[in-house]
Amino acid sequence: MNVIIIEDEKPSARLLQRMLSRIGVEAQTMLHSVEESLDWFQKNDHPDLIFLDIQLSDGLSFEIFETVDIDSAVIFTTAYDEYALQAFKLNSIDYLLKPIDEDELGIAVRKYKERSGDKKAVTLDFNDIKKLLVNPVDREYKKRFSIKVGQHLKLINIDDIECFYSENKGTYLHTKEGRNYLLDTTLEDLGDELEPQTFFRINRKFFVNINAIKDMVSYTNSRLQIKLNTYNEQEVIVARERVKDFKSWLE
Repeated sequence: MNVIIIEDEKPSARLLQRMLSRIGVEAQTMLHSVEESLDWFQKNDHPDLIFLDIQLSDGLSFEIFETVDIDSAVIFTTAYDEYALQAFKLNSIDYLLKPIDEDELGIAVRKYKERSGDKKAVTLDFNDIKKLLVNPVDREYKKRFSIKVGQHLKLINIDDIECFYSENKGTYLHTKEGRNYLLDTTLEDLGDELEPQTFFRINRKFFVNINAIKDMVSYTNSRLQIKLNTYNEQEVIVARERVKDFKSWLE
C-alpha cells in the first residue's frame, strides 16, 4: 500500500508516520505545503491513500484537488471540529480529529482496507467547504444547558461554564461556582453547539472557556498547562498538536 502524508507541521507529520508504522503502514513520503504537493503529484504516480491536513502553510489543501485530478483515497487530519466535518461525513470521506488517537487511526486504516483498497475520487464542493472553514455562516450556539438534578431541572447559562470535560465515559460541565454536572451528550456533539470564539477543544478530553483561563504555563513535550479559575480536579493540558491553533485562538 502506497501511503503519503501531507502535513505542514513536520513534528506532527513524523508523529503520524511513527503511529502508522506501529500498525504496519509505511508512509515514506511527507509533503508540507500546497506548492510542494502540486509539484509532487505532477511528477509521481498517485498513492493509494493520502493522510491530508486541511490547513497547510501556504493555503488550504483543497487547492491541490482544484489543480490536479487525484484518484487516491483520502483521510483528512484536522483541527476543525466545528464546521466542515458534517460535509466530510456526508461524502463518505474519513477524517481524524487532532490530536490523533492511535486507536482511531487504526480503525480508519482498517476501514480503508475493508473497502479492498479501492481508490475513491474526492467529489466535495471545495468552494462551499472553504467558506465553512474560513468564514463560518452565522449560526445560533447554545446559550444555556438544562441539567437534571434529582427530580429537578437546573438551567446553567453558557457564560457560567468554565469547561466541558470527559471522565469515566461521561461528559461533564464545570461551573465558575466550582460545581460539576453530568451531561447527556458527548464532547464531539458539543463541538457543533459551542461558540468557537469562546470555547476551544484543547485535547480529546476538554473544551475550555477563554474567559475562565487564569494562567498558562509551559509544560513537557512542547505542551501548555492551563490553569482555570476554579477547576482543579485534573490537569488541563493543551495537546502538542493543538498548541499552535490554541495560540492563534487566543489572539
